[in-house]
Amino acid sequence: MNNARQVAFKVLKDVRTKDAYANLALAHRISQAGLSGRDAAFATELTAGTLRLQGTYDRVIELASGRKLKAIDKDVLDVLRLGTHQLLNTRVAPHAAVNETVVLTRKVGRSQAVGFVNAVMRRVSEKNLSKWHHQINKNSNSANEAKAQIYSHPEWIITAFKNALANENREEEIIELLIADNSPPKVSLVALTDSSFNSLRKAGVETSLVSDSGPSPIGFELNLGDPHKEIAKMGLAPNTVRVQDQGSQLAALVLARAKEKQAGEFWADLCAGPGGKTAVLASEAAPFEIQVHANEISKHRADLVREATTAFKDNVSIISKDGRLQDAFKKDMYDRIMVDAPCSGLGALRRRPEARWRKKESDIQQLTILQSELLKSAALHTAVSGIIAYVTCSPDIRETREIVDGFLKDHRNFIELNTREIIQTIASNDLDLGDGDQLSAQLWPHRHGTDAMFISLLRREH
Repeated sequence: MNNARQVAFKVLKDVRTKDAYANLALAHRISQAGLSGRDAAFATELTAGTLRLQGTYDRVIELASGRKLKAIDKDVLDVLRLGTHQLLNTRVAPHAAVNETVVLTRKVGRSQAVGFVNAVMRRVSEKNLSKWHHQINKNSNSANEAKAQIYSHPEWIITAFKNALANENREEEIIELLIADNSPPKVSLVALTDSSFNSLRKAGVETSLVSDSGPSPIGFELNLGDPHKEIAKMGLAPNTVRVQDQGSQLAALVLARAKEKQAGEFWADLCAGPGGKTAVLASEAAPFEIQVHANEISKHRADLVREATTAFKDNVSIISKDGRLQDAFKKDMYDRIMVDAPCSGLGALRRRPEARWRKKESDIQQLTILQSELLKSAALHTAVSGIIAYVTCSPDIRETREIVDGFLKDHRNFIELNTREIIQTIASNDLDLGDGDQLSAQLWPHRHGTDAMFISLLRREH
């Protein structure tokens, strides 16, 4: 397990110094170290668990050490974060967690800090997580600050979540949401063809490898094993089963099934990367010989779209342009357009735990300008009776309702459809979509087991 701890430390450092994505850095570091089985699983738990609760652990370290974070060497701080996670949130024996954290301090070249690390770890080990929460409450300047530290989210993100929940008259669910955000998500799979769907269902019945559960009618949950290895074992056609959040699946299905499909339609996915929603749209379009034009400004992400849609290459074409420009559209008018707009990603913090420490509230303004411009661009290319799906993986109302409301104010030839009703006809179970009067649908980790996906359908009337 010592190598697992070193791998976890290197990933934390990659995230801190290189702005690396934790999941990609982790996969690289695990491969580099040759870890497998329990060691790889331990490295994964250490990395993801530490990043999710970094806000809590940082405050615990401050209280246990009597020092502000900025006074602690950055490498030493990462070591302390990993040690604190082991003490407060794993089954590692306290003495082992303390000793191995001291050993790791030496291995990362910070021998001069061994005494300090040992003392801090012993102080941390004197209380369990619940008692540290009490200590945080006692030493906080405000209730909001305490909540942010205890539930390991920046204050501005908690406020954004509360505002979105209040839009559904569900503000009291905020703690439940924060807890869900700090819990490892289940691995969701999507079956893109009838044969792959039948294979997954058979695997669920015969081996309990997967469960036919969750809100997406084409979605499954993986119960054990590495998803890519397990998918490969099934011997299915390439990319007919993929890893994809079920909220993302539903967002694409809502557009594809909002009205009856007609042969000869043309669909567009304006911001297609990395291709998950494009693949679902293509799977729905293929039986009707509908063409899907997928645009992605990033060349690298366009390649990911191409890979994701290999099973439907005959009815998918890839474009790599700025979605705000005419060049992003191969045709003048489309019957359905997906605008899965670049957003803050606040809805996927449980999958990308490091993102909560990188995002800034000041980012929102620039994102909303881009979101509005992309939606306006899609409107110019929507045929009469055509539908736009405006989707964000963020519940922040500045990126959701305010964008939609502003669009409708400026585009009197569009109306908003009752997305809530449509999604209920598609979902495999009844969805609790809150008590608000809005027509859009907001999915939540704590309520639906999905990322916090926002979906609004907009139809051109004339």
